[in-house]
Amino acid sequence: MLEHGGRLRAAAQRYGIALSDWLDLSTGIAPYGWPLPAIPASAWARLPEAQDGLEAAACDYYGVSNLLPVAGSQAAIQALPRLLRSATVGIVSPAYAEHAAAWQREGHHLLEISEADIEDALQRLDVLLLVNPNNPTGRRFEPRQLLAWHARLAERGGWLVVDEAFIDCTPEYSLAAFSQQPGLVVLRSFGKFFGLAGIRLGFVLAQPGLLEQLAELLGPWAISGPSRVVAIALLQDQAGQRQQRERLLADGQRLAGLLSAQGLTPTGGSALFHYCRLPQAAELHGFLAARGILTRLFDTPPSLRFGLPPDEAGWQRLQQALIAYAGART
Repeated sequence: MLEHGGRLRAAAQRYGIALSDWLDLSTGIAPYGWPLPAIPASAWARLPEAQDGLEAAACDYYGVSNLLPVAGSQAAIQALPRLLRSATVGIVSPAYAEHAAAWQREGHHLLEISEADIEDALQRLDVLLLVNPNNPTGRRFEPRQLLAWHARLAERGGWLVVDEAFIDCTPEYSLAAFSQQPGLVVLRSFGKFFGLAGIRLGFVLAQPGLLEQLAELLGPWAISGPSRVVAIALLQDQAGQRQQRERLLADGQRLAGLLSAQGLTPTGGSALFHYCRLPQAAELHGFLAARGILTRLFDTPPSLRFGLPPDEAGWQRLQQALIAYAGART
């Protein structure tokens, strides 16, 4: 199993700090949401049915005519490589590590490439895969550029796979509206923007034929009945979505300002997290963890990803810890 953010119990055990005393900034998940609907008893008692309105609500939210609900976009990440054989796959790195692991697991030829390498590598690829905005760097790709790369791949029957897990606050960068085109696969996460990682829900946006293949591979009842009830309500709540987007964008800017004020100017980020390349990343990670603040540490290159604090007490706690770290280094 690869290492991910959110491993709070492991951190609590390592540092001897109770779970309730941690400020967890290690994920890019919204630390707040809004009131959830009541779940009827039938959602627990009956097998989930596709005609309950989830697909329709999601199609409206993403602006598409076809999609497939999956048990978190992670389910699609692991299953998509099984639809191809012996492909040459270029993954724009650094990126969410599960992508590379999934394609390697199925025996595909993997090339980890930089953004600057894409043009030269494209003619050798069957699949180009990237994350937009990128996780962990926050780098955003313009839709026009992505569609140009897709067109070149599609001419040869290739795929462009775009993981848009963190794009909900900047939907103008999404390729959702183009996902019916052959060879374009868009992955969307529900839990990150809505602050419900535990619901384990995501969506695949692509041509109907590919979605049918994926559905056959994943099997029936991929999404629980209670999860479907909650997701339908939130996907239809446009006022709640608007307020969530505004709050996340404002807090993303606040986080960038807080880090910059302490000499940790982010090298990238999104509304949900900011990314700092630092030679002393491991040192700062340990300093904060010893004070019950968990960040996401990356070794190559040395860097930290900071998620959003959930409340004002969390903001103040992070600020004071960073001030203390700066004082300890002088």
